[in-house]
Amino acid sequence: MATTDLDKVKVMNPADSKIPEGPIAEKWTNYKAHQKLVNPANKRRLSVIVVGTGLAGASAASTLAEMGFNVLNFCIQDSPRRAHSIAAQGGINAAKNYQNDGDSVYRLFYDTVKGGDYRAREANVYRLAEVSNNIIDQCVAQGVPFAREYGGLLANRSFGGAQVSRTFYAKGQTGQQLLLGAYSSLNRQINLGKVKSYNRYEMHDVVMIDGRARGIIAKNLVTGKFERFAAHAVVIATGGYGNAYFLSTNAMGCNCSAAMACYRKGAYFANPSYVQIHPTCIPVHGDQQSKLTLMSESLRNDGRIWVPKDIEDAKKLQRGEIKGSDIPEERRDYYLERRYPAFGNLVPRDVASRAAKERCDKGFGVNNTGLAVFLDFSEAINRLGIDVVRQRYGNLFDMYEEITDVNPGEKGSEINGQVYYNPMMIFPAIHYTMGGIWVDYELQTSLKGLFAIGECNFSDHGANRLGASALMQGLADGYFVLPYTIQNYLSDQITVPCPGTDGPEFAEAEKKCVEAQNAFLKIQGKRSVDSIHKKLGHIMWEYVGMGRTKEGLTLALDKLKALRKEFETNLYVPGTAEGMNNELDKAFRLKDFITMGELVAYDALNRNESCGGHFREEYQTEEGEAKRDDENYFYVACWDYQGSDEKAPELIKEPLHYEAIKVQTRNYKS
Repeated sequence: MATTDLDKVKVMNPADSKIPEGPIAEKWTNYKAHQKLVNPANKRRLSVIVVGTGLAGASAASTLAEMGFNVLNFCIQDSPRRAHSIAAQGGINAAKNYQNDGDSVYRLFYDTVKGGDYRAREANVYRLAEVSNNIIDQCVAQGVPFAREYGGLLANRSFGGAQVSRTFYAKGQTGQQLLLGAYSSLNRQINLGKVKSYNRYEMHDVVMIDGRARGIIAKNLVTGKFERFAAHAVVIATGGYGNAYFLSTNAMGCNCSAAMACYRKGAYFANPSYVQIHPTCIPVHGDQQSKLTLMSESLRNDGRIWVPKDIEDAKKLQRGEIKGSDIPEERRDYYLERRYPAFGNLVPRDVASRAAKERCDKGFGVNNTGLAVFLDFSEAINRLGIDVVRQRYGNLFDMYEEITDVNPGEKGSEINGQVYYNPMMIFPAIHYTMGGIWVDYELQTSLKGLFAIGECNFSDHGANRLGASALMQGLADGYFVLPYTIQNYLSDQITVPCPGTDGPEFAEAEKKCVEAQNAFLKIQGKRSVDSIHKKLGHIMWEYVGMGRTKEGLTLALDKLKALRKEFETNLYVPGTAEGMNNELDKAFRLKDFITMGELVAYDALNRNESCGGHFREEYQTEEGEAKRDDENYFYVACWDYQGSDEKAPELIKEPLHYEAIKVQTRNYKS
């Protein structure tokens, strides 16, 4: 097995990250005060490609168009949408402090850095916290129907990892409502002709001319044709790589192909091992699923998580002899409340997920697979009444009933005068990825003219993400960061004509895409794309999932290399290159997922510590918590492609420097 030669590790100059000088609270203000600008007349002469129409892509495309730039916006689906689970009621964080409970810009900044286990850039995170209030105002102005208190102020609540109420939420699915707000703005710009919208297109390559990103090759998924598009700059907003695990909370179309195309062209990929496991997913049923339903983390505000104290009770549950509501209070182990008294059920996602795994590994799982724990609303219903609880979570209760035929709002048993309601069952699953294309403070990648925003960059979360922060980052990048920073790049591009698409660089890039496509069609093996993808998912979850070891990761790399061989020799793609061919499109994505899986494993093998979503079992405290090694691993791991998927990537380190926060061991117990 090829391994990374650590003797060749390069240390990046911290200046390469372009973090402004001065105190952390003044960096963004100072940056904006000295940024280069593009005058309004000149903006009409500049064009920008934005790939992706989720929260980051839609907000960036609409905002850049409003400023006067010409925008080409690409959407893989038939219409813009976000790629989340339909049951993700979710929310978005902001430091408004309506509750007067002690929240502030600094507190949001601190909680985000702490939640990421001190592996994020301070300056980027502070900026995120700083613009968070602007996001809420922007979305209200766009008509997003946030919940409101009786007095008319926006309602908010707490999410995991924070002891304050800063998460604003909308009626129904918050992310969907936020996208509709961004999309209404985007549609207006499409109607004005400032945005050209290309739906059912997928980016396959970025085109570099004289060392700058000047365009993309995108496939028309309806006609099957590769097409060329040119611009002065390229922005990718194509989400994360969670579907490398196959069984995830993301929509099945989510993929990492655009990011992988950038990586193969020389863009660094940073911190790929930081993968988030979400604790409140509906458990797996059988082995045919490709997607798991994510239940909102807001459920953890009132739902209590438990397993039986007695192993015999757990065995009875697994055999289907009793129900959760048959077990009285004194025989329940509310293990998060027991282990983390200060935060209880509201500990961060990585902590809650590993704690569930630990209980299930010990045999206390509560369904027929042994891979589930209870999320119980009995105490809240008895305290508040069913009407209040239904008002808060009724749509999620209904969704859970549709899927499982169990209603958590219905009475289950009465024991010694105590009423117990049907608990939900949950188990962790792959959800969000904190790693991504490396970007500097300006959100520019290591390739000039190529920018990455939202989940597909690495910058704002560190090794774990607090709930409701993904929406915050996507919209912050699109509305309030990129529109400033991209002007610094474009200011001296006014005299540069937009390149034609008939140049050799475009021709070469398109040729490679066509050749790759023909190669897939020629294999004519016996394995479907999904069957190989499912095998990839098993390898990733088993060896590169919630618990990782040196031996397991080494084995995973061997298995992934063998899987690539099988893919290259035994893949079967039906149909032709002409017209719509979903299986052919999935083959492209699977090739990238395999490479992505290796990248996660390489990074996890290199990082001999535990932090956030990266848990190496060799590095844990006596109490089973993540044990960081700040002396040796206080850096961003940037991986540089070496010209072939077969070669191990080269590691480049960007040292982290903290000025405003004291780095310490995370504590959710007191």
